[in-house]
Amino acid sequence: MITVIIPTLNEEENIASVVNFAKSQPHVTEVIVVDDKSLDKTVSIAQENGAKVITSTKLGKGASMKDGILCATNDIIAFLDGDIDPYPHYTIKLLTDPILQGEVDFVKSSFNRNAGRVTELVANPCLVFSSLTYFGLANP
Repeated sequence: MITVIIPTLNEEENIASVVNFAKSQPHVTEVIVVDDKSLDKTVSIAQENGAKVITSTKLGKGASMKDGILCATNDIIAFLDGDIDPYPHYTIKLLTDPILQGEVDFVKSSFNRNAGRVTELVANPCLVFSSLTYFGLANP
């Protein structure tokens, strides 16, 4: 029912924990690691821990997010960062329960962490554009 997409670049230290966290969550039936051409063991570790791994078509987190969406088999998608460990146990539930219960069509999270340029310049506009497209306010 839920696909978790994890964009990564050289995350061998945390990727096993993040993949296993995602796989342990209720309703998660697919975990996709989108690798941005890591030079470490991120890919092999993610595969060993049961994630489907694809290589991003372009460098950058935004492109990786899009590639993950295109490969997902479920309608509900949650994004996790590959460098956060541990995640609070309720993270995916908090993001997806309102969708599963039919209360909303889109959930965006925020947390106290210094946002990088990727988040501010790519990920946030991508989420806003997705919302605008969904509501018919923008043409894809």
